[in-house]
Order: sequence, then C-alpha cells, then structure tokens
Amino acid sequence: MELILAIAIAVLTASGVWLLLRPRTFQVIMGLSLISYAVNLFIFSMGRLTIDREPVVKLGLEATLANHDDPVPQALVRTAIVIGFAMTALFLVVMMASRGLSDTDHVDGKEARP
Repeated sequence: MELILAIAIAVLTASGVWLLLRPRTFQVIMGLSLISYAVNLFIFSMGRLTIDREPVVKLGLEATLANHDDPVPQALVRTAIVIGFAMTALFLVVMMASRGLSDTDHVDGKEARP
C-alpha cells in the first residue's frame, strides 16, 4: 500500500512539474493543481496508513495514537483542499482576464512564431 501511494505521489508531482513548465496558462494552472494534490496525499500519508482504527476517542480505549488515528493530517488536508479550490478559481479568473486583455494565453504574453 505504501509503495502504491508513493508512486501516486511521484506521478502527480512529476506531471505537475511538467505542466508547470508549459507555456500556456491553463497548463500552468493544472500543474499547480496536480502539485497541490500530491502535497495533500503526502500530508495525508503522514498520519499513518491504518485500517480498522477509531477516528475519534471511544469509551473503553486509551486515548493514544496506538488505538486511534491522528486527526491533524486529516484536518490539514481538508483545509488545503478548500484553499486549493479557491486558489484554482482565482487563477482561472485572472487567466480569463489576462486572455481578454492580451488576446493570448501564453504565460509570457507572446505567441511562439515558427
């Protein structure tokens, strides 16, 4: 399970970096989104990958991380997802305004000439 998660994080990061280096603004935005998803998966995996553990304190069990999952990474990832959606929406609005003003969607504002 850990190997699959590590491969998924690596693929998301590599794809995000590749898209981040592209000349078009939409590709840059998608690259930033993929990198943020990779970071979210990484943070989520720091809370240990466990099965059949209680997410909250249950009566009769001692309140330690040996008996329960760590809720902090889950809360951080939920917050990061909301912030990521807001960031993507803001970037899309800025991209649309930039395209309307410059008539191009290249990052540097210039079309490549053959």
